[in-house]
Amino acid sequence: MFEKLTRTRRMAGLGLGLCLLAGLLTGCSGGDGAETIRFTFSKREAIPFMTKVVDEYNASQDKVRVVLDTSGVDVVSASFVRGNPPDLMLANYNMEVSRFIDRCALSDLGGTAAAREIRDDYQPLLDQYGHCEGRQSALPYSVMASSVIYNKKVFADHGIAAPRTWDQLIAACDALKAAGVTPFEATAMDNWTIGQGWFDYSVGGSLDVVDFFKRLATEGDSVGPASQTSFSKDFAEPMTKMRKLLGYTNKNAPGLGYGDGNLAFAQGKAAMYLQGPWAFSEIAKTSPDLQLGTFPLPMTNDEKDLAVRVNLDLAAMIPQGSKHQAAARAFLDYLYKPGNIQAYNDSQLGFTPLKGASAPKDPRVAGMIPYVDKGRVYQGPSVLVPKTIPVFNYAQAIALSGDAGSTLSTLDADWARLAFRAPATKEKAK
Repeated sequence: MFEKLTRTRRMAGLGLGLCLLAGLLTGCSGGDGAETIRFTFSKREAIPFMTKVVDEYNASQDKVRVVLDTSGVDVVSASFVRGNPPDLMLANYNMEVSRFIDRCALSDLGGTAAAREIRDDYQPLLDQYGHCEGRQSALPYSVMASSVIYNKKVFADHGIAAPRTWDQLIAACDALKAAGVTPFEATAMDNWTIGQGWFDYSVGGSLDVVDFFKRLATEGDSVGPASQTSFSKDFAEPMTKMRKLLGYTNKNAPGLGYGDGNLAFAQGKAAMYLQGPWAFSEIAKTSPDLQLGTFPLPMTNDEKDLAVRVNLDLAAMIPQGSKHQAAARAFLDYLYKPGNIQAYNDSQLGFTPLKGASAPKDPRVAGMIPYVDKGRVYQGPSVLVPKTIPVFNYAQAIALSGDAGSTLSTLDADWARLAFRAPATKEKAK
């Protein structure tokens, strides 16, 4: 049976490959005369959902046939180099795609019906990953928000409300600790959990991330001890506070990984956990009835500074090199139909970026809804630093060693060297 399935998949893959090759020469059509487009989708856990959407679209009309491609980001990047990019991409919007944007390798989607429905307050987040003058290179499709996950029963049992200021947070931690409850579950063995959680929440709750990176880009290769803006200056206080909060974590945090942390939190071993909504399903495997909530990590004593971390989990892009622009836009319109985009985000606990869209109904993310609705969001600094700089390792080093000063100075030096090799960065910031 396995061998038969393997042969079938090989033949299907060969057929797609021949079709794409023919598409470079004459335009590829399905056997029924429909124009075939390749649709790249990067969210692996949502492949069954998107497969159903593609099947429904293909069945709804006979002019365009969509072929779902889940081969991954490396294959997609290589396809740009070969001059055979996908016709439509629905992919994580990050530093990997910024090079396509800066090189104007993506089509302008500004005139699409979908573009007119996108909330304006997401544009600054899009622009953080690059810009092509005169083009709307990408449209957000799914926004993931993350903040502090907390055990509602533990909080209620000890008469603690979700804190909204730094002083309230410390008071809550002290009260929990005095009662023999570990305030925070931490998983310092996996550096990304420190980077996307502790590091990002601490910085994002302390300063304007968009403004910081604009100022940093203006400094260019001058970032360092003498510059007005730098990691070592602007992140110093947030890292000091982060270190204080890490003093309220489980003693085995340095040797604990993500999976272990999910299990421990599900077993009620801590009151709070700095993870995104992707952790809910893992926690539910052990404790499906655990009453969980969310709130933004307060890093100052001004409630106006409260905000939640978001990432553009999926964004739609049509490569300039696609030979099927009109067909790709037709399917784009279908993806952005309110019923389709809302259903997708409901299934993933994501926020729909359309004007007037409904918020997620899951009570576990309800604590973040007021902040997302008001645009009080930030993208984590860890995802805004190019991957050539090991920011997750640096965040982990600060968490484990406590030596924020020297690590942040190293981050300054790395940024300056990178800016020196890419002098256009300073011009782009003007």
